[in-house]
Amino acid sequence: MERVFVKKNVAAENAYNLAYRYEQRKEHCAQATLAAILESLGEVDEALIQAADGLTGGTALSTQGTCGALAAGILAISRVTGRSYESFQHDLSGHSWTEVIALSDRFQEHYGGLTGSAVHEHLFGRIYSLRDAHSRDMFNRAGAHVEKCPSVCGNVARWTVEILLAR
Repeated sequence: MERVFVKKNVAAENAYNLAYRYEQRKEHCAQATLAAILESLGEVDEALIQAADGLTGGTALSTQGTCGALAAGILAISRVTGRSYESFQHDLSGHSWTEVIALSDRFQEHYGGLTGSAVHEHLFGRIYSLRDAHSRDMFNRAGAHVEKCPSVCGNVARWTVEILLAR
């Protein structure tokens, strides 16, 4: 039993570290988080990582949608536990609500909301407009990709792997 626990902790910690480093070097919170989760689970899905690109910055750099890191965690959970295409086509039930709710509740508890703007408020005490070059520059100078956004990506990656491995 202890060996399984150690493996789960190692995978979750690996996910945290990968997501943190990816966000620092490559930015794009959704892709950084999703790639780290999938790599830590040994199940890379290149098409899904590509599809996650537009979720970055609270959805299309708007900060008004779901935080890109959280969206990535939800995608990873749904990829494993969600209703399949075949089930969808045949009107069969199946869903990932339990795991997705666990992740979103933990995120909301930690960051005070689910949106990119909620995360900005929590981390920076203000919201940056990521679509505006000047505001994005201020965001970057405030440490966005040094430690702030990388920590969000790392947390979501860790939490997601913990949730998936606890199933």
